[in-house]
Amino acid sequence: MESRTLNDGTTIPALGFGTYPLTGGKGQAVLLRAIDAGYRLLDSAVNYGNEVDVGDAIRRSRVPRAEFVIQSKIPGRHHAYEKALASVRTTLQRMGIEQLDVGLIHWPNPSVGLYGQAWRALVDAQRDGLVRTIGVSNFHPHHLARIIDVTGVVPAINQVEMHPYFPQVELRAEHERLGIVTEAWSPLAKGMNPFAEPAIADTAATYGVSPAQVILKWHLQLGSVPLPKSEDAARQRANLELSGFELTAAELAAITALGRTDGRRFGGDPDRHEES
Repeated sequence: MESRTLNDGTTIPALGFGTYPLTGGKGQAVLLRAIDAGYRLLDSAVNYGNEVDVGDAIRRSRVPRAEFVIQSKIPGRHHAYEKALASVRTTLQRMGIEQLDVGLIHWPNPSVGLYGQAWRALVDAQRDGLVRTIGVSNFHPHHLARIIDVTGVVPAINQVEMHPYFPQVELRAEHERLGIVTEAWSPLAKGMNPFAEPAIADTAATYGVSPAQVILKWHLQLGSVPLPKSEDAARQRANLELSGFELTAAELAAITALGRTDGRRFGGDPDRHEES
């Protein structure tokens, strides 16, 4: 698997597996299929309610722990400094691990105004070895600027909604300027059906691949880290089979041009959407 080098010198796989809303025995079965297919970057969160299941699936897989990159996220209700540190420690306990590979702030929750404290907590958690890599999720450039001003530490990752209808052109440019890797949740625009768009469908036909593979290849060539989720074993494998073709600059641009003024799936603007 191709990898991305982060600004802290570590690496993560260039494509991961989203685990929401996989829970319980059924969820673990899906996770085990994904691991068997080859996924090693697993994205979880406190608010997904599946940190125990992710940890159990990793142990059940018998794949060495060192091969995995496990991500989780601090929820809004834990943004105060001490609560954020406690949240990280509780995540470690739930997952049954000694160090979290990637710790993120899930949403900035600007009306509460404590995301700067949560970021300081992650900086200290990294210093103390509780977390290897630290970053954020759903942050606008002005949210990024605030936490960098507070600590002098630039996040390694910003995980945001990104897909052909919402390609995050301006934000990705700011990430490139700052040396932040973009991770993409909902990379296939679930429920919005971009697969039928000629820029995607015709390109898929040209290369003899699926529309989903075209979109995921678009992500990889733009430098983002997509986090697709599928419960189907065949689709899980197909989403990893992206090495046999390369999109042209014109094809990349045509897919990016599908972007809409606000193509978000549910209107989750981080300046307004808040998570408990």
